[in-house]
Amino acid sequence: MASSTSQSQRATVFIAASETDANLYYATKFIAPDPFIYLEIKGERILVMSDLEVDRAKSQSSVDRVLSYSEIERKAKPKGGTGAVDVVHAVLYEAGITKVLVPGNFPFSHACRLQELGYQVQTKKDPFYERRVVKTAEEIRYIEAAQRATEQAVATAHAALHRSTIQKNELWLDGEPLTSERIKKVINVALMECDCVAQHTIVAAGEQACDPHNEGSGPLPAHRSIIFDVFPRSATTRYFADMSRTVVRGVPSPELKRLYQTVKDAQEEAITKVKDGADGQKIHEGICARFEKAGYKTGLVNGRMQGYFHGTGHGVGLDIHEAPRISRTGSLLQEGHVVTVEPGLYYPGLGAVRIEDMVLVTKDGCRNLTNFPKTFELG
Repeated sequence: MASSTSQSQRATVFIAASETDANLYYATKFIAPDPFIYLEIKGERILVMSDLEVDRAKSQSSVDRVLSYSEIERKAKPKGGTGAVDVVHAVLYEAGITKVLVPGNFPFSHACRLQELGYQVQTKKDPFYERRVVKTAEEIRYIEAAQRATEQAVATAHAALHRSTIQKNELWLDGEPLTSERIKKVINVALMECDCVAQHTIVAAGEQACDPHNEGSGPLPAHRSIIFDVFPRSATTRYFADMSRTVVRGVPSPELKRLYQTVKDAQEEAITKVKDGADGQKIHEGICARFEKAGYKTGLVNGRMQGYFHGTGHGVGLDIHEAPRISRTGSLLQEGHVVTVEPGLYYPGLGAVRIEDMVLVTKDGCRNLTNFPKTFELG
């Protein structure tokens, strides 16, 4: 175990944009589109900001001190330093720091420059801040608020499907073919009205739905499964929600009905196994075994994967995919984790089904944060 003295001689260093780096936003509660410097030195949290952002950082961030990049740069220039790492060096040198801890995505060129300047550089993989994994009551409220917006948006989209008519096995609405693009627009606009922003919303039907990350395009078919996977981020809190539902407008085949019921039953059983101390790998393996027993095999057929070939769940928070995992690699679940449970089955020719809820892990089980119904047939 490292001594307190050696720990005090090691600083944490970020050079990144908090708009895209959730760890940096978590540490500073400051959002910016351009890279800036964040340091943790002997228990003090410091931002080094450009003149453009100094005042905003002082009023909006949660750090202890905000320094001016330009002022430090002027002091560093006579010593030959002109870059961001040289500004970091000026601050660390004054504090007597010789070791730095950086995140796994720290730019390689910056790490090399720190080493040139004599620093011992150590990286840490995610979760960089372990406490991010266990959500506070406030964070849970933020996630639930984003989830309510998600449900409202998907309800609006499902209502549009319900109003559609069937013409030659295609869905039509207001005299035009009802396309994946139209429904995604309905969802994304509804989310914007709730101060949420969605990217890569999935409304994929038929053969397209058999590729789990196909976002969907073109006219939506009748009588075939349509997968909705919606995962917006709150524009105010920065927290994500995540939900998937599978529906049919028209009359599904008996085989498709059975596929849906098999996934639904497996998903709901898996949720009952989520609790503090549960093994995510075992939960995932239980679903795989259940699908196999029901006759749904997984493997490569005609060069394309079919069956169940993705993980069962992942953490949700400031990133849409974060620790822990419910998958073949797995993680031990802990009270306070927010995770998805989202098994799916995918068979070209038959169709695809995925159903996803978000749950909060509790001591004796879990609390489902998703209130949206699981309705397969929209009529």
